[in-house]
Amino acid sequence: MKHLLKLKDLTKNEINEVLNLADQLKFERKNGIAHPLLAGKTLGMIFQKSSTRTRVSFETGMYQLGGSALFLSNRDLQIGRGEPVMDTARVLSRYLDGIMIRTFAQQEVEDLARYGSIPVINGLTDYCHPCQVLADLMTIRELKGGFEGLKLTFIGDGNNMANSLIAGGITMGMTVAVGCPESHQPDPDLMKWAAESGRFICCPDIYEAARDADVVYTDVWASMGQEQEAKERAAVFAGYCVDDRLMQVAKKDAMVQHCLPAHRGEEITAEVFESHADEIFEEAENRLHAQKAVMVKCMG
Repeated sequence: MKHLLKLKDLTKNEINEVLNLADQLKFERKNGIAHPLLAGKTLGMIFQKSSTRTRVSFETGMYQLGGSALFLSNRDLQIGRGEPVMDTARVLSRYLDGIMIRTFAQQEVEDLARYGSIPVINGLTDYCHPCQVLADLMTIRELKGGFEGLKLTFIGDGNNMANSLIAGGITMGMTVAVGCPESHQPDPDLMKWAAESGRFICCPDIYEAARDADVVYTDVWASMGQEQEAKERAAVFAGYCVDDRLMQVAKKDAMVQHCLPAHRGEEITAEVFESHADEIFEEAENRLHAQKAVMVKCMG
């Protein structure tokens, strides 16, 4: 695995290899077994969007793997002053062993990989969030024992999370349902690809989407960079909330996932969030282990 640009680039076997390694690294970490698999290596972390979980998990992960991480914001790079991505990629390739970037445009991630000569890991774009969904898949497999025959339902904006959940869920053999307004559907090309599997549903009726779901997933209504749209989005997504009534149409043992941060009382009620908090924070922890596996696969 040279890069992680988007989840749809990976095969089922490649995703399983990442998850198996993540399980191993999690076990070793919990049992005090050192695994300096990236000793002496350096990851450059480019942040054009800030994040709690992405920065802490990648930086901690590199430390636990024996390497080091450099935090690079727009203020630290000439890319923030107009240097072409192709030049930044070629320069950083001569200093670093890998790049993680959290940014807006997917094309920027693709260009870093195209012009650089080191692995590039997508920490988030407006199009997709592959690292988060690898952690989600890891958590689902831990708690449900596998993927085949499961139904994963996403409620809310057809955003980067929805796109990556569709790609990951369909690839791993799950049925994926998205309950969202018709004006905020996931990427059309990705939906067309998913529909060909016969295991994909997208509809505005959240109860239909969540019916018999094994996993119910949601995300904030206004993502980073959309703050100025918050009032408008609150009107559009009113009712697109994971609450007790919605959970009643899912399976009795359905688990709830949220990529965080959560806005209780908007996309999820405080009651549902707290009753599934163990699952949600296990998912958050698994960002660390899944991303360590990705770094080892790309940089090891």
